[in-house]
Amino acid sequence: MHKDNFSNVAVAYAKYRPAYPAGLVAEIIALTKDRQLAWDCACGNGQMATLLSPYFDEVFASDISNKQLAQAIAEPKIRYVLEPAELSSLANQSADLITIAQAFHWFKFNDFYAEVKRVLKPGGVIAAIGYGLLKINEPLDKIISRFYTEILGPYWDAERRHVDNAYKDIPFPFNEVNMGKYCIHARWTVDQVLGYLGTWSAVQHYKSNTGINPLNLIEKEIRTIAGNTEMFTIEFPVFARVGRWLP
Repeated sequence: MHKDNFSNVAVAYAKYRPAYPAGLVAEIIALTKDRQLAWDCACGNGQMATLLSPYFDEVFASDISNKQLAQAIAEPKIRYVLEPAELSSLANQSADLITIAQAFHWFKFNDFYAEVKRVLKPGGVIAAIGYGLLKINEPLDKIISRFYTEILGPYWDAERRHVDNAYKDIPFPFNEVNMGKYCIHARWTVDQVLGYLGTWSAVQHYKSNTGINPLNLIEKEIRTIAGNTEMFTIEFPVFARVGRWLP
């Protein structure tokens, strides 16, 4: 049974989740030999798929959430499909690139790797991309850190530890390629910050278990510290595991 932590926040997810760095995407694409087909696993609302579509003849974007796919960005070269990453309908050795953006930690790794080795062309590239806890400024960072660790701590799924470890603790049986260092940069309002925090899976678990929205415990404090500041510079540390499949 696959975990689906984001169907209930699909609209907010599409609205508030940050975009991935174009430079990282370009560096990954530069590693590919051919650009006929890219497979974006656990595509959500298509954030990564839309970044890939200008470079590939076709992007196959799969997810287990109908509600996420309903929010997906329509592009002529993107084909959205409801199916798990571990059981794809793609043909053998058909993909030049496989991407997983901020979802790798939810996968059944052994099953997924078997599928990757079936679907990926020899010499093809796999890239698992993620981002960590956002940074704004010291006072707001302290509140968000307390929210993340103390208030939500017991409500995070065990898989979240992989994000905290920048995916370094996940087995990766491919010929790994070192990538440049990247961050996501954005300019957000307080409402956007709170909207993003509301998409966290632990927030949904907290609500389900207590009947209380945990954002209510920090919103006033965040707005007080923010004061009259209209826009904040937001930074997310980005990490990636990238490799080639060389059978």
